[in-house]
Amino acid sequence: MSIRTTLLICLLVVLVGAGATALIFRTEPAAERSGAVRENAMLVDVLGVKRDTYSPSILAMGTVEPEQDVMLSPRINGQVLRIANTFVPGGVVRKGDVLLQIDPADYQNVLAQRQSTLNQAIAELNIEEGRQQVARQDFALLGDSITLENRSLVLREPQLESARAIVESARAAVEQAQLELDRTTIRAPFDAHILSRNVNVGSQVALGENLGRLVGIDTYWVVATVPQSELRWLMFPERGATPSSVKIRNRTAWNADEYRTGTLHQLVGALENQTRLARVIIDVADPLGYEAEDKDLPPLMIGAFVETAIDARPMTDVFRLNRDYLRKDNTVWVMEDEVLRIKDVTVLFQDAEYAYISAGLEDGNQVVITNLSTVVEGAPLRLEGDTMPRDTGPLPETDTPGN
Repeated sequence: MSIRTTLLICLLVVLVGAGATALIFRTEPAAERSGAVRENAMLVDVLGVKRDTYSPSILAMGTVEPEQDVMLSPRINGQVLRIANTFVPGGVVRKGDVLLQIDPADYQNVLAQRQSTLNQAIAELNIEEGRQQVARQDFALLGDSITLENRSLVLREPQLESARAIVESARAAVEQAQLELDRTTIRAPFDAHILSRNVNVGSQVALGENLGRLVGIDTYWVVATVPQSELRWLMFPERGATPSSVKIRNRTAWNADEYRTGTLHQLVGALENQTRLARVIIDVADPLGYEAEDKDLPPLMIGAFVETAIDARPMTDVFRLNRDYLRKDNTVWVMEDEVLRIKDVTVLFQDAEYAYISAGLEDGNQVVITNLSTVVEGAPLRLEGDTMPRDTGPLPETDTPGN
């Protein structure tokens, strides 16, 4: 094939390609403007609210402590002869019950000696009174020949006063000896639960020695910690109000539906060292359930960590809203005229479940309780059952290919 033929073929191919390209560009579809896809309103659930009076609960953690807690000690020395069967760890005793007996022999002897001394002193007093009677007769015979200064000596008045003083001293010694003899019997100072016992039969005890630990069973304390900002909502009896009622739960040891009730007793005038929270004392009567009406209630354990729900002072003319519906920066989403409104609110108080709002809402407001992915003031909303989505008009026009 010659060079001329080859060049003609190449030129023909180029011309055919150029023509095909021109044809494609001349026949492609033109872009047309059309309306944008319409926006649908967001489906939400709402909750109507109104002002009312509410009594919130303040949750606080606390530790169980005994109201009465003593280390039992003897006030004399001696050997332990007997110990009551109830004087064991875990035992319960009533006020006046005998816990243990210290050997009384030495103290009985001392009492006998003191009683003998008293009897002797009384005899001496009787003798001296007889002598004074004789002295009075002698004084009557002497008449006025005795000066006033010597009158008391003649009548033996100093001797009589001395005899009387000896009798009083001997009587006090007898009472002291009787007191020490009585102290050989150790009794429960109040209705008590025995936590520990440190002696046995035969133990030699000394004055002030630790015999065991007793705690009262009439009342236990729960010492709870609360933020200082919440103290103004608590009702203490010393302020002239009915004290706040308290529900106490032990999530670790009790069933979920079990609780004990108590009353707010006292504000401790010092903050907890580590948390800097205020401490309050809660009274719980019959904590071990020994009374008939409390026998089915769970017992409190000393040292247990418990949860308390303290009834706060009633709040009037406020809205109560679940804390989940209180949004960022203390705002609430409200549906008005089928659009979203974001309202700033004033939160008076929050407990574990609710927020109590004093301003920013109105009676009948429909609070949006659905979590929205897009939160814009004025965004369209609709409720379940609205079959026709709200049409907010066309979006800005965009280019779409036409045929």
